[in-house]
Amino acid sequence: MVSNKYYALVAGIGTGTGRAVALKFSKEYPVVLLSRRTESFKDVVVYINKNGGKAIGIAADATDEASLAKALQTAEQELLGLQLVAAIYNVRPNSRPSRRPFLDLNIEDLDISLDGNVRGLFYFAQASIPKLLNTVETKPEHSPTFILTGATASIRGSKLWSVIAAGKSGARSLVQSLAREFGEQGVHVGHAIIDGSIDEPEAKYADGNEATPDGKISPYGIAEAYWSLHIQHKSAWTHEIDLRPFNEKF
Repeated sequence: MVSNKYYALVAGIGTGTGRAVALKFSKEYPVVLLSRRTESFKDVVVYINKNGGKAIGIAADATDEASLAKALQTAEQELLGLQLVAAIYNVRPNSRPSRRPFLDLNIEDLDISLDGNVRGLFYFAQASIPKLLNTVETKPEHSPTFILTGATASIRGSKLWSVIAAGKSGARSLVQSLAREFGEQGVHVGHAIIDGSIDEPEAKYADGNEATPDGKISPYGIAEAYWSLHIQHKSAWTHEIDLRPFNEKF
């Protein structure tokens, strides 16, 4: 039965991880889905609502503080009396920074990466963590949880990936600070390093290991990992996990 006390919030909905996470968490909670474009969440909202869950989709830009605040206000009006128990930041930059030589880049490329990876995370955390702290007081079955979707570039600056690594590593450092500040207050802050290509329609690469069965990361596998973080006992929390296919070199 879907909770009538708590809800989950997912920022960044597409055809892969965001959609899978929304579906997984909707089995237990009403879910609020945020994305810049309505078409990104429209189908999954309809699916969840037709199959016994409750989902609300709101067009919002996480990198715009006012847009995000308005979206969360709308969510609270729609889910009157419910409290936030899980917040997942899965936002990609407005346009994906190019994978190209450093000397061919310009400052706008860096800004795009920092906006989506760091600025948006900053706004999202400032808006959602106070709500999670309030939920701590109600003693839910599973600890209030904040999860960031990361990538290989969160921990390694590879050739041609400089601006992406700058944004992802900045987000990792920010969420580490959040974990150390708010973990002791009862909010479980997690970071998932997605070390490989995700098996989604938009994926461009399918050669080598990626072309083999299960050579790409299943978004539903990612969603299961996020749920496992959420339900961990508070005496044994994980902050950072890395997820990769069985045949991925690391």
